[in-house]
Amino acid sequence: MIARIAGGALLGVDAFPVTIEVDYARSGMPAFTLVGLAETVVRESRDRVFTALRNSGFHLAPARITVNLAPAGVRKTSAAFDLPLAVGLMTAAGLIPEDAVQGYMLGGELSLTGEVKPIPGVLPLAILARDSGARGLLVPADNAREAAVVDGVPIVAVAHINQAAAFLAGDPVPFSPAAPEPDAAGEDAFALDFQDVKGQEQAKRAVEIAAAGGHNLLLLGPPGSGKTMLSRRIPSVLPSLTFEEALEVTKIYSVAGLLRPGQSLIRERPFRAPHHTVSAYGLTGGGMYPKPGEISLAHRGVLFLDELLEFQKHTLEILRQPLEQGSITVTRAVQTVTYPADFMLVAAMNPCPCGYLTDPQKACTCAPMDIKRYRARLSGPLLDRIDLHVEVPSVPYADLAAGRIGRTSAEMRAAIHAARDVQNARYSGAPFRTNAGLSGRALEIHCRLEREGHAFLRSAVETLRLSARAYTRILRIARTIADLDGQEAIATAHLAEAVNCRALDRP
Repeated sequence: MIARIAGGALLGVDAFPVTIEVDYARSGMPAFTLVGLAETVVRESRDRVFTALRNSGFHLAPARITVNLAPAGVRKTSAAFDLPLAVGLMTAAGLIPEDAVQGYMLGGELSLTGEVKPIPGVLPLAILARDSGARGLLVPADNAREAAVVDGVPIVAVAHINQAAAFLAGDPVPFSPAAPEPDAAGEDAFALDFQDVKGQEQAKRAVEIAAAGGHNLLLLGPPGSGKTMLSRRIPSVLPSLTFEEALEVTKIYSVAGLLRPGQSLIRERPFRAPHHTVSAYGLTGGGMYPKPGEISLAHRGVLFLDELLEFQKHTLEILRQPLEQGSITVTRAVQTVTYPADFMLVAAMNPCPCGYLTDPQKACTCAPMDIKRYRARLSGPLLDRIDLHVEVPSVPYADLAAGRIGRTSAEMRAAIHAARDVQNARYSGAPFRTNAGLSGRALEIHCRLEREGHAFLRSAVETLRLSARAYTRILRIARTIADLDGQEAIATAHLAEAVNCRALDRP
């Protein structure tokens, strides 16, 4: 008898359907054959599944068993096939009615005692089940709340293979989780606040502009000036994730296996801060079967690179593609996958090797050639992709000792939300959401300048010898500044502030 069970496998952050076909022939010598480009973890499922069935009270008669994982031309490398394989064996052996499994999709790893263990990537599997019109999805109990985020497909949570068999035999649902509320996290969820930052009002303004328009930001200053302190507070002023964005982020963390036990939906924007010793694979995603790297884990959030020039140069150059396209394509010997990587880059660096080139209190000990070589680690093309580069000077004692509180995160967040609302309305139906995505015809339409603005910008481009990409960045920044000011037209003052936000364009 042949049984067919619906399952799924991961390719990137999405799932594709896999049919587990089980042929159970009682004639001939007993044997077990698994075909369909199954990798080691899948081939080992034979021992797990048969032991789990035996220890759970299911006795299969000796038979010649052939299992095919279709489509056969795509490699499968997940323990999630344990549960559908076990159900397929029981169905083919006549222990479960064949029509009982029709329309259901299954996924889960089995222990030797028959317990159904959690697996990564349940959220993409639930989306696949919904899109394919499945009657329901059987998943491990520990993954149930994650799967329940997807509306439109019944979720059946099973903690043991006996529960799965009983449900398919007609018993009541062991556990059917309710979908979590889709509303975003509250604004008081952030422990870090900009009111803790003494002084640095210009840097705070740059953060406000960057967050309002989704721009990349580079903070340049001596050690101890507050670059890291500023950067780690950026999530507290960013707009909350929409439900669709939260779903995108949760899919990535689900595939990477980074969701906390019982977590259903990531509600806060990610903030990733890899150490400067991170490898290129760690940044992009690596391994024989790639998993999302740091730039994908920062999707819809912030990627913070502290001590930017301490990163390996070839590692930094990898950022070019995702900064332009919002995605990263990872090619390995076994497969090629594309991961989403639409993040806000925030970087911090010292102005020279010793760090004190711009510090009025301490003398720089670096030779000019040392400074030149140090700065050369950041290539021109990559620097051009960073919209704002702002100097963060050392904080004078008067500011440190002052008792007054500067702008709070709540105040900055209100202005940023208002600017984002303007952009959402302006770019309704466009493939981008913020001013950082403006290019081509859209840039010409939404960043029109008056005669005075053209004259000012022409003078700045010719004097500072700006590249075409720098020119585009200035227009985008000026558009955001105008939105923060509640102005539809870009004024010369907006352009002047935008030029001032690109410190490394100046000699």
